Amino acid sequence: MLIRRADDLRSSDTTPESLYLNRRDFLAAAGLLGAGLVAGFAPRDAGAMQEPQAVGKPFGLQPDDKPTPWKDVTGYNNFYEFGTGKEDPAEYAKGFVPRPWTVQVDGLVAKSGQYQLEDFLKPSAVEDRIYRHRCVEAWSMVIPWRGIPLADVLKRAQPSSQAKFVEFTTLYDPKRMPGQRSGVLPWPYVEGLRLDEAMHPLTLLATGVYGRDLPNQNGAPLRLVVPWKYGFKGIKSIVRIRLVDKQPRNTWNEANPQEYGFYSNVNPEVDHPRWSQAKERRIGEFLRRPTLMFNGYKDQVASLYAGMDLRKNF
Repeated sequence: MLIRRADDLRSSDTTPESLYLNRRDFLAAAGLLGAGLVAGFAPRDAGAMQEPQAVGKPFGLQPDDKPTPWKDVTGYNNFYEFGTGKEDPAEYAKGFVPRPWTVQVDGLVAKSGQYQLEDFLKPSAVEDRIYRHRCVEAWSMVIPWRGIPLADVLKRAQPSSQAKFVEFTTLYDPKRMPGQRSGVLPWPYVEGLRLDEAMHPLTLLATGVYGRDLPNQNGAPLRLVVPWKYGFKGIKSIVRIRLVDKQPRNTWNEANPQEYGFYSNVNPEVDHPRWSQAKERRIGEFLRRPTLMFNGYKDQVASLYAGMDLRKNF
């Protein structure tokens, strides 16, 4: 598979998201996906098709928001460490072993250290939450996540008064993550939040989905979920959490600052340079629906950005 650096890509080099989804949804509407009559869309084995029960408290959902099927949540992903295609992560992450797993927590904290994943879980109340998930390419899902509030982890580390931001880093291991052998992005993947965003009750360190341990293709064993932001902020396979006093870089902003900002709040009034963000297509649905400000979490998070120019700070 040929993978080029992000700054070498042209909009014509990729299939427009709308065309891909239109084809997929047309086939679904025609009943062809379920019947397995189209080459490349044959159903998987019966075990893989079993639908686990969606559990959790719904947060910010609309009356018609239904959990996206398990097969789509785990089969249609952005995880460039395992390839740039939406179905690549499920294919190329099969052999990835996410245990044991160590996370370094350091920076401007009183209690830095290396923690096993189990160290995070034991003192914390693991929660099941159903969140809306909105990707920058104008597609969306409703996902039942399982995890721990990021604030619980940060409070245990005791941030200093100088800490203003939180920086997250993904595992860098090209042998285990074949996508990192390419130059499509500057590796390792890095993301960041303002400290008040990180401490917000909605911000989750996810360890599972649909009541099960997080699948490899979804960011096992630990990923960030910030439901009012575009999906690329949800950094996966986290190995370091560092508190800092200055805004950290984030990978997509570094690769293409004209298209990807630091804040990346879902905002129907701020378009991506190559497509509108005013509407979104829910995976599995044929028609588009209006994009909600802050992805439907305006009442909970708008106060974080009071007085800010959300077009400038996109």
